[in-house]
Amino acid sequence: MLTIKISAFNELSIYELYSLLQLRSEVFVVEQDCVYQDIDGKDQNALHVLGYKNKSLVAYTRIFKRGDYFKEASIGRVVVLENERKHSYGYDIMKASIDAIKMYYDTTEIKISAQVYLKRFYNNLEFKEIGEEYLEDGIPHIAMLRS
Repeated sequence: MLTIKISAFNELSIYELYSLLQLRSEVFVVEQDCVYQDIDGKDQNALHVLGYKNKSLVAYTRIFKRGDYFKEASIGRVVVLENERKHSYGYDIMKASIDAIKMYYDTTEIKISAQVYLKRFYNNLEFKEIGEEYLEDGIPHIAMLRS
């Protein structure tokens, strides 16, 4: 079970910011071998959903209100530390993110840009594919919507 903390950018401690950037870099840049601009200027507008296990950050997302990223509210940078995925923390952090969007942004309509290989994972969370697949930073993605 994860301990969840939700913070605006300006509420993050230096340690929390460092930890979330390190986790994102470890998975998206190193593990997935994808050189891309992770620090994209959007973190300041997001709420950050941090998932801790024994005081260590092992899961993370960032969420946006309608109009800040897509027309709909959105969840992005969904990440779980590789050696912790066997515990289904991806579902825990996503459920916490969906609940946070309902609580903070008063909506249930959520759009994501999902890596194609994770479609079934997101389908299990009631997201449905919309549109065609596309490349984002050289990785196949698909837009998905949850109402």
